[in-house]
Amino acid sequence: MPIQPAILAFAHDGTPYSAAYDDLYHTISGGLAQARQVFLAGNDLPGRWCGQARFVILETGFGQGLNFLATWQAWRAAPGRPQRLHFLSVEKHPFSATDLAILHANYPELAELSARLRAAWPLLIRGFHRLEFVDPGYGTVILTLAFGDAIAAVPQFVGEAEAIFLDGFSPAKNPDLWSPQLLREICLMAAENATVATWSVSGALRSALATMGFTVEKGPRFGHKRQTLRACRTSQTVHEATPESTDRHAIVIGAGLAGCLVSERLATRGWRVDLIERHDAAAQETSGNLTAAMLPMLSLDNNRVSRLNHASYLYALRTLAEWQQTASADNGIDWADCGVLQLAHDAGQADKQREILARNGFPPEFVRFVDAEEAAQLAGLPVAGNGLWFAGGAWVNPASLCRAALARAGTNLHAQFGRSIETILYEDSQWTVLDAAGKMIARAPQLILAGATDTIRLPQAAHLPLFRFRGQVSHLPAPTGSPLRAVVCGKGYLTPAYRGLHCVGASFHRGGEAALRDGDHAANLQHLQDMLPGYCADATPQSLAGRVGFRPVSQDRLPMIGQLHHPDARPQGRDFSAIERWPGLYIASGYGARGLVWSMLMAELLASQLEGEPWPVESELAATVDPARFLLRRISPPPAASEA
Repeated sequence: MPIQPAILAFAHDGTPYSAAYDDLYHTISGGLAQARQVFLAGNDLPGRWCGQARFVILETGFGQGLNFLATWQAWRAAPGRPQRLHFLSVEKHPFSATDLAILHANYPELAELSARLRAAWPLLIRGFHRLEFVDPGYGTVILTLAFGDAIAAVPQFVGEAEAIFLDGFSPAKNPDLWSPQLLREICLMAAENATVATWSVSGALRSALATMGFTVEKGPRFGHKRQTLRACRTSQTVHEATPESTDRHAIVIGAGLAGCLVSERLATRGWRVDLIERHDAAAQETSGNLTAAMLPMLSLDNNRVSRLNHASYLYALRTLAEWQQTASADNGIDWADCGVLQLAHDAGQADKQREILARNGFPPEFVRFVDAEEAAQLAGLPVAGNGLWFAGGAWVNPASLCRAALARAGTNLHAQFGRSIETILYEDSQWTVLDAAGKMIARAPQLILAGATDTIRLPQAAHLPLFRFRGQVSHLPAPTGSPLRAVVCGKGYLTPAYRGLHCVGASFHRGGEAALRDGDHAANLQHLQDMLPGYCADATPQSLAGRVGFRPVSQDRLPMIGQLHHPDARPQGRDFSAIERWPGLYIASGYGARGLVWSMLMAELLASQLEGEPWPVESELAATVDPARFLLRRISPPPAASEA
């Protein structure tokens, strides 16, 4: 179901107003004053986060974002602030960035912060959106926005909230946001010392909080509200605690996209990372391809797989743009958000593409259907037919992304290249990595296997359904002044000229040799002809150079991200937490042919798991990439994805 944006409107006194709920967004006393007096002071902030490494706030009703902006401003001003401040919020009807600019103009003291929020504002697509604001000299503020119904979104958060802002329209106008069911889910997220603040003092709310282990008291007057409400947790409700690592030191095996990006996510959190790579440099296997295309995978029913995929795509585009802004001249990323055109193979698939858009109601800034004439204008060349246009789609040189990640990791990273792993051992709560001579390469309490299919040589991972798929890319000399402006995809793909070459690809076969095959060049050229008739028609398989890479592909063609289970583990119903796992042993692999899309959000997910922070994606989506999922398939196989 598509998101219905908020409609900008004002009451007679200029206060933002919702006609849908017939209620104001804040009292006439002012939204910023309410944020500071009711929510910050009501949770004893910033005092309570003083001296903590991180702090987590949960909010219902993001609205125009004033609670978040006021919190960010207070965090900046507070001595002893946490280095990482997480703000989790839900909004059923988000404003557009354009409308937010109008609303934020009333708060010039927040101009810098509100401009940064709007610059990062996500497309209005249902689900989680992770926005990271690095403040040099202060630390990092991480906003995880869930667009959609609160009762569906809140149970999907993984993390513990130390302060809770109960906001939104009044219980009389929007009872769902104050229902006992939702309050119960919120309380399940509350840490042992959690506090709650709100402007509502309804008897039902006070009773519900008291029932769930909170001591409730009425707070001071605010505006026309004679009283506000504060609550503090006094007894522990049963909930899943997120474990924290006491020794923030990890070994990462493999310096392709998976390993480099996991290393960066950990190192920038302050972890010490030993990166081990058997080649003499990073990105020497499939991550060394000249260019790769970035576009999402859509489905008719917008199932979990496609939701996770397009969340990864959107996160990757934001991350690329943010990194490029702060990159040095030596560590920039070679990429272009030129747009991606996904052509339909035939009339039947074109009909399916239209149906996907009709069912899901994606905003046109994300994807729209274009006819052959418009598709040709976007591509810069005549094309074979209709298709989907992803305006934010991109091509990327993966090796430059790997280099940028390692540069960002800084001195917390110790990379060892040209070192091959033979054995890993677990003893005394430490993982030891040994070479073929039995010499120790590194030792740490946490070990992440990111070495593609080389991973399953190790006995601890040999049970994983991970397979080696050969992909051959053809390098096609770009004609002088090539007019190609966008990535074009069909059964294959063609990327715009980079270093004088187009990349045409790519084959996808299990196993095989590393040498180039004329037959695969011929297949790539045929796919090019099917997409762009007549373009480079004089090219022959024998005339082409290219590159072969071997992709790690899981049984269901989805990534494997998370703590690795024992080979003899047995499922207990559908409970992931009951599966026996190797202590401190994790995997980041199985990205297949979509590594560029998966790698950045999956690295953030894994780092969040290791750090014990709130996760960047819904728990049900994280379950689709849990390496132990194959154990649960014995009970109930998942539905197959219906891909565009």
